[in-house]
Amino acid sequence: MTADTAALLAAAGLAAGAINTVAGGGSLVSFPALLLAGYPALTANVTNLLAVMPGYLGGTLGYRAELAGQGHRVRRLGAAAALGALAGTVVLLTAPASAFDAIVPFLVLLAVALLVAQPRLLRARRARADGPPDERSLLLLGVIFAGGVYGGYFGAGLGIMLLALLAILIEDDLQRLNAVKGVLSLVVSVAAALVLGVWGPVDWPACAVIAVASLAGGRLGAGLARRMSPLLLRRVVAVYGTGVAIALLLT
Repeated sequence: MTADTAALLAAAGLAAGAINTVAGGGSLVSFPALLLAGYPALTANVTNLLAVMPGYLGGTLGYRAELAGQGHRVRRLGAAAALGALAGTVVLLTAPASAFDAIVPFLVLLAVALLVAQPRLLRARRARADGPPDERSLLLLGVIFAGGVYGGYFGAGLGIMLLALLAILIEDDLQRLNAVKGVLSLVVSVAAALVLGVWGPVDWPACAVIAVASLAGGRLGAGLARRMSPLLLRRVVAVYGTGVAIALLLT
């Protein structure tokens, strides 16, 4: 790995860790950075899935106060997310690499769409007159499981998806739900790492560079998330992610 590549990946990891904590969508920075550095799409995806894990840990540590009293909720939803992540990694490792190469631009566009739609989904949730379903419902566990499958297979936009689902289906303060989102993202990342770290095509030097930087970025992002609006960040990442998807479709 050259010094220029290491610097690129470190900057991407720092940004990804902070963005994942503030608004979600950090992998739309770190995953394309790996592609730009010359890694194949499948290797870049698997490496990125493992590399952003410390960023989720940093964000969770920064949200300790908001997680107070949510242990039962986190354990129940975390189990569903972990099972989904394991299923997603099995699909990732057993499907042909060519299939992943073909679908990845559309997965990036899906992540961008989730990023753009998230505020509207949250407003729709607040406007509902009948309130959210029971937190013990199979619907909630099922959608969190599905989110885990997506995270274990691809991961970019996972935090956006989870926060939108939690805000629609659970009645609680958004900052507390953002804290739960961070824990669930960490659980998905750890579950995927247990499989991909052994059987996946991981580039460990690149993974290490992004991981260290994303841990620092996650701690930084937890502080920023309490003080800033993510609107501008959301727009910048959405434009960037759309450009990446278009470039992938043209290659």
